[in-house]
Amino acid sequence: MAYVSTAGGPEAACVFCAALATGDDRRALILKRGRLAFLILNAFPYASGHLMAVVTRHVGTLEAATTEELAEAMALVQSATRALDSAYHPDGFNVGLNQGRVAGAGVLGHLHMHLVPRWNGDTNFMPVTADTRVLPEALEATYDRLAAAFAP
Repeated sequence: MAYVSTAGGPEAACVFCAALATGDDRRALILKRGRLAFLILNAFPYASGHLMAVVTRHVGTLEAATTEELAEAMALVQSATRALDSAYHPDGFNVGLNQGRVAGAGVLGHLHMHLVPRWNGDTNFMPVTADTRVLPEALEATYDRLAAAFAP
């Protein structure tokens, strides 16, 4: 996988920086770009519609991000909850930010916030017994559904 390579420094190895550089938002699963932050589908989702608000600048901590970057990321989360409500009608949301490996951050060095839609009774035994996630929809279908919900 090219994004795991460290050739070219930390930004070259970062999945978020690589996605921004592709020039093909659908292929990169980028749903919406702002000036300081963007929305991207999680490539390994916990539920259909699981996405992330990412600060565009390659910074890894809340302290390193500017107030403006954090405000735009949160505004994108708010916009995404509206789009997810429209496209999926979830019963609730999990919103979270993991900073540092010990806190569970899967992508170190690039600040991002998860937004996971939830439905009553949506948990099952697969993650517990088989370390497997079951999704009813392909990422490309999720992208198309949410892209339509963001359309003006």
